[in-house]
Amino acid sequence: MKAFRLEQLEAERVANDGAYLQFLRERHMSVGLYALDKGTPDTQTPHRQDEVYFVVSGRGSLTVGDETTQVARGSVVYVPAGVPHRFHHISEDLRVMVVFAPPEG
Repeated sequence: MKAFRLEQLEAERVANDGAYLQFLRERHMSVGLYALDKGTPDTQTPHRQDEVYFVVSGRGSLTVGDETTQVARGSVVYVPAGVPHRFHHISEDLRVMVVFAPPEG
């Protein structure tokens, strides 16, 4: 078993000075913590993997392709591989768990 605590992941992400921390990588998937503070632009580009976002905290909007939805704690959004997407209008610091399948990278 591998178990993680959100506060430890957040501390590790901050210590590594990055918006994204991959904390689990297995043969068929990877999982990371993505952080976007209020007013920060999301500069990600489409990925080659399917992904699922689970919003742990914060509030903002997410556009996937031509569709936009409001996201907040508890939101879960699926993004198909290759589809442009980005978070925007972030009104509260976002912390998002990201699952990639197959693994990112």
